Amino acid sequence: MPQSLSLLLVHVVFSTKERYPFLKETIREPLYAYMASIIRNAGCECYRIGGVADHVHLAIRLSRTASVSELIELLKTSSSKWLKNQSIEKFAWQRGYAAFSVGLDDRDTLMAYIDTQAEHHRKVSFQDEFRAFLMRYGIAFDERYVWD
Repeated sequence: MPQSLSLLLVHVVFSTKERYPFLKETIREPLYAYMASIIRNAGCECYRIGGVADHVHLAIRLSRTASVSELIELLKTSSSKWLKNQSIEKFAWQRGYAAFSVGLDDRDTLMAYIDTQAEHHRKVSFQDEFRAFLMRYGIAFDERYVWD
């Protein structure tokens, strides 16, 4: 086959440092637009970004040459600088992230989930949500190292 083709859909989740509620409602929409532009400029497709004051969820289609870790590093570094330029001077993302593979058949479900984060987190904390994802995907973890 002379072409290299792929469809890699990833659900990415990461939090603010120590889950501090830096991401006030007024900053989220412009932040998400900025993050989407970073993703597009990296040759990937951003289906959806959403979250609440202390974390974000992203539905990203990776380009066939993209590395999850390099894209997330670029995304977190660039958006952190952008947020500091918006007068959120002490802003920081947590050091880690989670990335889960998602089938194309589940894309709409994932986007709906991301769209309803505010409602979801009236009932479930970020930590409980994150633990549930790790268990659902069979990812072993040590509580001592998950939170920073």
